[in-house]
Amino acid sequence: MSSMMSVLSNWLVNPRRNPLARLHMHAVSSRLRKYGLRYDDLYDPYFDLDIKEALGRLPKEVVDARVQRLKRAMDLSMKHQYLPEDLQAAQTPFRGYLSDMLALVKKESAEREALGALPLYQRTIP
Repeated sequence: MSSMMSVLSNWLVNPRRNPLARLHMHAVSSRLRKYGLRYDDLYDPYFDLDIKEALGRLPKEVVDARVQRLKRAMDLSMKHQYLPEDLQAAQTPFRGYLSDMLALVKKESAEREALGALPLYQRTIP
């Protein structure tokens, strides 16, 4: 039963097989291109501490490029403008940079939890 559910869920989210997933991917892609963002830029480091840890492990150039894309997108949004068409065509919204490091951080935290060790970072209320 669980294998059938996993096959169904894989079909639902795969844009190569599901036409609705393909339409959704194109809609998200066009919105991200208008502002010059990548999909991984949408992850919030304040929401999940694993994302913050993964961003901390990335090279400085990658994080700086992310910050610049976010600043440009906020500036364009405040001005109610989009990137010019030639720059929109050059954007690669689904070229990931965070997913591999995030998977490694989540694997390490799961291993740490399985071994019974305390987490490296804990959310505290100031």
